[in-house]
Amino acid sequence: MDAQYTIVIADDHPLFRNALFQSVHMAISGANLLEAESLDTLLSLLEKEHDVDLLLLDLKMPGANGMSGLIQLRNQYPDLPIVVISASEEITVVKQVRSHGAFGFIPKSSDMRALISALHQVLEGEPFFPEGLGDEDDEINDLAQKIASLTPQQYKVLCMLSDGLLNKQIAYELNVSEATIKAHMTAIFRKLGVKNRTQAVIILQQMDLTQ
Repeated sequence: MDAQYTIVIADDHPLFRNALFQSVHMAISGANLLEAESLDTLLSLLEKEHDVDLLLLDLKMPGANGMSGLIQLRNQYPDLPIVVISASEEITVVKQVRSHGAFGFIPKSSDMRALISALHQVLEGEPFFPEGLGDEDDEINDLAQKIASLTPQQYKVLCMLSDGLLNKQIAYELNVSEATIKAHMTAIFRKLGVKNRTQAVIILQQMDLTQ
């Protein structure tokens, strides 16, 4: 494998990011490696870089609550292969990652040989997930599809809603009118199939996005 690959490593922990950088450098000789330590930094980088071949994403970064970063990235960059690299290795987490459209999941506990093998598999176009996941979870898939139907702005509104902000506060944070926020709320409730704020927040909690 050679320099034709551009790979982004997104992780807020400097030591792990550096270790992953070295591992990827060894696995894919001459690859163009870029780094991001927060969701905002990552989104800014992706706006400038239009030929990214692979994103290695940590779930827990500043600006991302649980699965929210993955969902937002999937919405904005549907064709970008995203592989989650996480210390949260529970089967339920891996299933959620898969249902949200990630191309793979690599546990942070993986040794160098396993990591390199997984990276080669992904770059050759084959998804990589740990064994023993079983079948897709229909309930998770259904919720994931509802969340994924939201626009990036609607998703921001929903996250602020889950933080307990009022319409007026959300409007101020996003620099839009309160009427705009009300319109977003109507669209969000319709897409999620709920009738009020409480039900919308419950869906977020079911998807484990607020942790």
